[in-house]
Formats: sequence, C-alpha cells, structure tokens
Amino acid sequence: MSDSRKQVVLMKGIGVSSGIVIGKAYLMERGAIEPAQFCYMDSSEAERETERFTNAVKESRDQLLRIKRKMEHDGKGKEHIRIIEAHLLILKDNMLINDTIKVIKDERVNAEWALKSVLKGVKVYFDKIDDEYLKERSMDIEHIVNRVLLNLMGRKHESISEIKSPSIVIAHDLAPTDTAQMTKGMVLGFLTDVGGRTSHTAIMARSLEIPAVVGLETVTRKAEAGDTVIVDGTTGTVIISPSDSVIDVYRKRRERYESYGRALFHYKDLPSETTDGRRVRLMGNMEIVEEIDSLVEHGADGIGLYRTEFLYLNRKDLPTEEEHIKAYKKVIKKMAPHPVTIRTLDIGGDKVLSHMDGPKETNPAMGLRAIRFCLKNTGIFKVQLRAMLAASAYGKIRILFPMISGIEEIRQAKGLLEEAKAELKAEGRHFDEAVEIGVMIEIPSAAIIADLIVKEVNFISIGTNDLLQYSLAIDRVNEHVAYLYEPFHPAVLRIIKMVSEAANKAGVSVGVCGEMAGEPEYALILLGLGVDNLSMNAFSILKVKRLIRSISYAEAKKICKAITGLATAKEVEGYINQKLPGLYKEEFWS
Repeated sequence: MSDSRKQVVLMKGIGVSSGIVIGKAYLMERGAIEPAQFCYMDSSEAERETERFTNAVKESRDQLLRIKRKMEHDGKGKEHIRIIEAHLLILKDNMLINDTIKVIKDERVNAEWALKSVLKGVKVYFDKIDDEYLKERSMDIEHIVNRVLLNLMGRKHESISEIKSPSIVIAHDLAPTDTAQMTKGMVLGFLTDVGGRTSHTAIMARSLEIPAVVGLETVTRKAEAGDTVIVDGTTGTVIISPSDSVIDVYRKRRERYESYGRALFHYKDLPSETTDGRRVRLMGNMEIVEEIDSLVEHGADGIGLYRTEFLYLNRKDLPTEEEHIKAYKKVIKKMAPHPVTIRTLDIGGDKVLSHMDGPKETNPAMGLRAIRFCLKNTGIFKVQLRAMLAASAYGKIRILFPMISGIEEIRQAKGLLEEAKAELKAEGRHFDEAVEIGVMIEIPSAAIIADLIVKEVNFISIGTNDLLQYSLAIDRVNEHVAYLYEPFHPAVLRIIKMVSEAANKAGVSVGVCGEMAGEPEYALILLGLGVDNLSMNAFSILKVKRLIRSISYAEAKKICKAITGLATAKEVEGYINQKLPGLYKEEFWS
C-alpha cells in the first residue's frame, strides 16, 4: 500500500545502476561527522591524544579485518574483499597517520580535530581534480577517516549487515565497506545524497545488479524510515510515498524492463554484426578489477580502455614494475582470449601524484598531463612500459597513449617503448614483439592530422569525452556551460567522420571509448561514420549489440549522410530520435 497520508516527493539524481525496485525505506546515519575542537597546553596531553588516535586506528583496522573474515566465511567474491583490503591499506598510510600526529603536537589540539584537519587538506587537493574517477577516490579516504572518528568519539558503527528485512537503503553516503556487505535479497536498492558514477559504491551496485541512484542531495531529509519508495536506477528517478496508481505504473514498467533485460541476454553469444555483415567489436571500459566479471557476463569482446591511474593512488610511493605486471596479468587472464587495451598513465596537471611536487598551473586541463607528463618523467613512464611488455607474455594486450597532439609525441613514446624492449631482451625476458600500439584522439590537432597519425600506429581510439571538451571549448564540470556539452554537435560529428575515414583508408582499426559509445542513439551514428569498435560499460554492451544487429551498415551510412547537412545538435537529435524507435522499439517503452 502507498503512504496515502504523506505528501508524494519526486526526486531526480544520477542513476548509477539500472533497474526498478519498490520497497520500504531503511535510513542509515551516514552524515558528515563534525567533532569539536579542544586545545591544551600540556605536552603530556599531546601524548595522550596521540595514543587515543593510534588506538582508534588500530580499532578501525581490527573492525575491517573482522568484516573481511566474515565475508570470506560467507563466501563473498574476491572483488568485495579487495575493497576491504584497499581500505586497510589506507589505514597503513604513514602520511595520513604522521600528519595527524604532527597536527596534534604542533597545534596542541584533540585527535578528532587534528584528523579532520588533515582530511580537509586531502579534500582540497582532490577537489581541484577535473577527473571524476580520481576525484571519487578521495571519498574512500573520507570513509576511512570517518570510521576512525567514530571510534575516537565512542560512537557505534551502523552496519548494513544488520538489516533484517528486504529494504531500500537511504544514506547521506555509503562506504565501500557497506556495499561490500550488501546481499542482493536483503538490500533491494539504495539512495544517497552524494556520489557519482565512478565511486566504488556505484561500481559495487552495478556488480551486484542492485538499482541505485546517487547525488540526490536531500533524500535523507525527505524520506523517513518505513516510507514506500520507488527507485528507477535507469532514469535516476526516485518517488517517496507514491500513490497506488503510480506504484501500479512502475510495477508494469519493472516487469517490462526485466523482461527486456532477460531478452537482451539472448544476444550475449551472438556476433556483433550488422544485417549486411559488418563486424563491430564491443569492448569494455574498466578502472578496477571488480568490473571485469560483469563485462565477461555481458559478452565484452575484450577491454577497450583499461585506465591504470588507480595503481598510483592512495599511496606515498610509486608502483613497482612487479605491481604493474601483477595487476595487468590478472586482467589479461580474466579476459582471455580477448585483447586488453591498457592506457598509459593519464595523470598530471591538476592530477599531480600526491608524493610528487608538480607545477602550479592556471589551466591544468591543457597543461602537463597524460603523455606530456610521461615524456617529461621518463623514469615513471619506462617502468610502466616495461611492465606492459612483460605482461604481454601472458596474453594479447594493446598499448594506448593518451592525449596525443602531434606526431613527435608518438615517435618519442615509441622510442621509449623500443628502449624498454631492448632492456627486456637483454634480461632474457619474454614479451610480444609485435604488441600493438595505439593513440587516443582527444585533441583537435590530432584529429586534423589523423591521416598522418594512422601511419605511425596499429589502431586509434577516439576519446569523445575530452574531444567534446576541447573542440567545443567547454569545461564539462562547469554547470554554467554544461548545456553546451552536445555529442550531436555537427562539428563533433565531422571530426569523428574525418578521423574514421583516415583510419578506414589506411586499414587501421578505429574505436570510440567515450560515453558516446554506450548509448544506442550515438552508437548508430558512430557505426555509420565507419567506427569499427566501441568500448563502454558492461550494461550498455547488449543494448548496443541489439541495435547493431538490427540495422545494415548501408542504412547507418545513409542516416549519417542525411545528418551531415543539419546545422544544430537539436536538429541531429530530432532526426535520430525519429529513426531509432523503428529499429529498437524495446528502448522506448514508457
């Protein structure tokens, strides 16, 4: 029954895990912890505060170890346990611990205030980062700090494992340790005030296939324990205290959605091929190992973009060659016999490594980052290149250089790769001598000389997220100009067409690994423009495969020819929206 005496509340957030669920709200206390500040003069008190802090860190570590042991006993998957292990590593971070102790002693304040001050500094650093995935990693540190703070303050940890009946969990935020303890039957879905698409919480929700909406801002203030709640993780819609008629509408939508989802799995083992025989490889984007199982389950033809930045985060030193090899080997073996495309370190500018001093830049998005950073820091770059080559002995990998602006950068990177090959040969180590090399086309200058670039590489990958940003001169995280972020913009489509034609003419594979690849309306255009591989999140693969198998390459090219004369993004979108329903009816139920 609906909550007929309560006012209906409709909210929109970020849908991070698809599906529709209807259930009762379970509110968790996950708000910001604001400790009081206490000052003292006696040095002996500093010692007591330091001891309180180190004890709280130890208690937090013991709690996580107990959670890990219970999860191992309950047979939880390795991806869940790895999240706990990552948090245990943060608790061993000497910088976090030593900086807090230093604040306690230097500023003569209580441990809670000192730890919160250190966290504030970490957040200031991460808030400057333009990359959503890297920015979300600061949340992991905040979750750990909050656990230590609760222990310092003697407050109880509310655990998701304590939920006794199937519920929709509502919280200001959820730690990865919370989502790692979720069971699909007991947690129907979850909603949070904060969060983004690339948080560990969102990734775990997708791996468990639990509908989830984040970034709702005020859901913890709008909902009460026991309220009936509808969660639509596909559209990001949340309805609190819905009427019976609305519940009935969403029940029917859920039945259609689940039926459609089951039907899509019919396509899992079928070739991704147009009706007239053009093959399009559908691959997966990934940041962390937890995502691989879902990619395999949805029939990914390999990894089109393996972001390696996570290897460098939440640590005070650089990853060793052995650490790189271990991480790559794990992914290669899981995806065998399909190829794994590993992108070299895409960091720098506003994403300077925490243990390195970087230059202050007024425009970091166009500064010392990605391949520019690597060519300036060749020692860091060579370690990764050697590891990639060594990992190629275990299966097929492809090496991808990001943010290329011209030929000279490609040649310098290839030169360093040749040096790495010579070193491994001299050491008698095995690797794939013919490992494929590719570049990301994200900068207009690279797109304009694509006909020259294809002579230097084995494949190219168009990074549409940054390509739109640089081509349209917009900051995609600036809400004042976000409306200008238009994938259907005729200029963007012409750039993709120019790059695809250059690759097709040279017989070089051309792919897209940005958000455009995973949406049917964009995938239709990319197909018609000559793109031959698309890389996306796991849950987009079967939708896009269904579309590709529903149309001929000739028809897709005809559609693209028709839109070349259209002047605005809205005109292009309108034309595509007229064409899609006839090809792909299941996507347009209401």
